[in-house]
Amino acid sequence: MKPLPKTVWALGFVSLCMDFSSELVHSLLPVFMTSVLGASMVTIGLIEGVAEATASIAKVFSGLASDYFGRRKPLVVIGYALAALTKPVFPLAASVTWVAVARFVDRLGKGIRGAPRDALVADITPAHLRGAAYGLRQALDSVGAFIGPLLAVVLMAALANNMTAVLWAAVVPAVLAVVLLLVAVREPEGTHRPAGERVRVTMAEVRRLPLAYWLIVLLAAVFTLARFSEAFLIVRAQNVGLSLGYIPSVLIVMNVVYAGAAYPAGLAADRFSPRRLLTAGLVVLIAADLLLAVARTPTVVFAGTACWGLHMALTQGLMSKLVADAAPPRLRGTAFGVLNIVIGGALLFASAIAGAIWSTAGPSMTFLTGGLFAAVAVAGLLVYRPAQ
Repeated sequence: MKPLPKTVWALGFVSLCMDFSSELVHSLLPVFMTSVLGASMVTIGLIEGVAEATASIAKVFSGLASDYFGRRKPLVVIGYALAALTKPVFPLAASVTWVAVARFVDRLGKGIRGAPRDALVADITPAHLRGAAYGLRQALDSVGAFIGPLLAVVLMAALANNMTAVLWAAVVPAVLAVVLLLVAVREPEGTHRPAGERVRVTMAEVRRLPLAYWLIVLLAAVFTLARFSEAFLIVRAQNVGLSLGYIPSVLIVMNVVYAGAAYPAGLAADRFSPRRLLTAGLVVLIAADLLLAVARTPTVVFAGTACWGLHMALTQGLMSKLVADAAPPRLRGTAFGVLNIVIGGALLFASAIAGAIWSTAGPSMTFLTGGLFAAVAVAGLLVYRPAQ
């Protein structure tokens, strides 16, 4: 097999650095909001849902812009820079409002960079290697996502559980991500379009995206309803008695599994039936929800979290590959943007509902509801037949 383009590796290491930073923050933020700032679970659910929905809405406009101008990198740089700028806000936060605004801007940055970055991976990678390319980028992303919480555990122990001090450690890798992006990522030659040749994307063109693409979007929405914010995994661990200093280990477990399985899953996506891989991912998610629903000890929460990470590895890169293969090249950024606004709406709904169910019926019912949505998605696969 031919080696993957250097830009794919560079984007992977950029993702590694930023997720190192973001997941260090995210591994502590739910507990920081509840124990330090006094936020309720409903508030956390709304903040997470609005933040992720913001990211998805932004992806539509950034995807459209990247198709219009034929340039991906400038938007990717803006997105990562916005995320880096928010990192000092979290340790400085004096109220939940500060956190909500910082999460909003952070996820806005994620939204601006997301669709152009995913489209850029497709632009520079041969079709027969796209599963591997998306798998590699997400594997490196997940390496950063477990290094961040791991450092959080170490620093919490070293700094006597001073969460404010630990949150400052997220600033350095975020800045490094932006520097690496500026220096190492290159767009394909000749992608910039003169004013007279720019792609004007209309709603009529978007509606003419192929049926296979819209089925992928629908399926992804149902997946998201079953997989609400990972903040609930963290609070679940605290709920069953995991001590405060070890709370970040929940995301370490999830991302170790995700990082280890994402690249092999990407290789499998280039060789095997997408339908089988998606079904396998959903079955693993159902197992995760059931384990988290019945958990009475941190060990069972860790087992459920590991299944959650395996589900992500089996499905996320594959979804990106299916979108890249189904969308015309001239609308690739738009296709990723539309996908993500649908996912964002589903995530807003799922996180808000999960917070409400948690507050009224408890954590077990929250995860059982997620498992029910995953079962619905499995049923959907009996009808949906991705291209083989």
